[in-house]
Amino acid sequence: MIKENLRDLIDAGMAKIPADIVIKNGQLVNVTSSEIYDADVAIYRSRIVATGDCEAYIGENTQIIDAQGKFLCPGLIDGHLHIECSKMSMTSFAKAVVPCGTTSIVSGLDQYLVTAGLEGVRDVLDEISEGPLKVFWGLPFTTPYTLPKSTVGFDVTPEVHKEVQKWPEVFGVWETVSEFVENKHDGVMGAIETAQENNLPVFGCAPMTTGERLNGILSAGVRLDHESYDHKEAMEKIRKGMFLLVRESSISHFLNENMKVVTHINPRVARRVSFCTDDVIPSEILENGHMDKLIRMTIAAGVDPITAIQMGSLNSAEAYRIDHLVGSISPGKIADILFVDDLREFSIDKVIAKGKLVVNEGKMAVDLKAPARSETLSSRLKIPAITAEDMKVRTDIDADRVKVLSMEVDYDVPFVRKRRDVELKVENGVVLPDVENDVLYATVVERFGKNGNKPVAFVSGWKLKGGAMASSKAPDDNNIMCIGTNSEDMALAINYIAENGGGQVIVKDGEILDFIHLPICGITSDIEPEAMAAAERHMKEVARELGCDLPDPVFYMCCLQITAIPDYAMTDLGAVDFHTQQTFDPVLGKTE
Repeated sequence: MIKENLRDLIDAGMAKIPADIVIKNGQLVNVTSSEIYDADVAIYRSRIVATGDCEAYIGENTQIIDAQGKFLCPGLIDGHLHIECSKMSMTSFAKAVVPCGTTSIVSGLDQYLVTAGLEGVRDVLDEISEGPLKVFWGLPFTTPYTLPKSTVGFDVTPEVHKEVQKWPEVFGVWETVSEFVENKHDGVMGAIETAQENNLPVFGCAPMTTGERLNGILSAGVRLDHESYDHKEAMEKIRKGMFLLVRESSISHFLNENMKVVTHINPRVARRVSFCTDDVIPSEILENGHMDKLIRMTIAAGVDPITAIQMGSLNSAEAYRIDHLVGSISPGKIADILFVDDLREFSIDKVIAKGKLVVNEGKMAVDLKAPARSETLSSRLKIPAITAEDMKVRTDIDADRVKVLSMEVDYDVPFVRKRRDVELKVENGVVLPDVENDVLYATVVERFGKNGNKPVAFVSGWKLKGGAMASSKAPDDNNIMCIGTNSEDMALAINYIAENGGGQVIVKDGEILDFIHLPICGITSDIEPEAMAAAERHMKEVARELGCDLPDPVFYMCCLQITAIPDYAMTDLGAVDFHTQQTFDPVLGKTE
């Protein structure tokens, strides 16, 4: 994080050193006092040093920026974000979201961590330090996040926590999944105990957690949560002392439901509510915005603009205990300032981040260059060639038809999969998919060269009429996820990704229909946001031509590896039952 000379900052604050920038003729949106009033703002290097009448701070070389009556709002904070799910590198991601007013995010950088280890994260942190977007890093509570434990490239252990929690970039323990706390997982207990010793907050992940389970999570010291599936769950968490992050992602839409805690139950709880997106894609950002979109949605839901802006800035900063650095336009804080034409429309004209004008007239005003990529961040998918024979479900049951459990995706909430019992044909010991009845093969192929796992199970909800699709970007493990109507196309899709060092692909009848190259750890790219958005839109169109009507077919597929949400998931160990936290055989037995 930025560090300025303390003595110089004091002198600058007392107007003994001229400011580098003074913003004049602005209307300051003061989120600490819930007021709007005329005020100037003085900036010295990366910090705000004065607000109000700033004539005394103007020197011979001070740059004057005329706000022309615009509202001056604090930079917005995304309180929980897996940046890598955007498929964009940190530099590309900054180009997409900083014009939307996002100047800070809280992230675990977890997908870089599981693919490239601490050395890779160090590279990414160095990249972040050179750009306008700040990342407050939470060291993941453990990796992998899965129960039972799946295969990743790097494990976060209690020993890692004892060393890395002391890094200056670490601001807490990230995404502490409730099941690990309930099970009193040894490694997670060690991470929390180390955090207590270091006075670091513990960030939670407690979907559908209420009652006695919630009490247990809170007793472990979990401070906040970003996954409430209805407003009653959200309100219980607030009543029991949690900070509530309302999630509105590209594929999970909870803002309007969760905001009822403010609009329908008690407006006074608003100061305990902030925002996050969790997972966003560039096409959604460029079409609708990022954190600015959530401000607009909250105002449209009936919340007044100052309160909505508090939720997007100060509230999040306080929840994460970073309000000494960001969250308000106040002396001593990092100079992250938005020039907004209209608070209800929340249209952003200029952005100052880290004390520099980086957005003007809604466009990036600085040329951000991605660094040369090290060998550490280069994709190394250690996968032997996959054959069609590898992509089949076999059974020892002597029968023409068998009962099978297929994991059916929820159209509205892609993290949720429900049980679907089906009957499938058996030929020569192979259980066949049933394309007409929407029962497809699914596999997760281990990519780190540790065990070669490649189990095959069944999924429903994609409605593909032919072909296969695969991705090496698949949180939380980023092993290769693939679903398909036939084994041959699945093998082709997986091999193509491995040969090209990572990406997302759709194939049909032995032909590559579409490919997005993700050469950084097999999960991100330095491609420009507009180009990535165009690639996403084209891939959605290709998937729809094959019959899939899900909002984002490939992204929904990628979420299959997430085991922290009921009822079913798929990892390199096989199909997983959330409730037993064990793998299971998808073939249940003979038909009656």
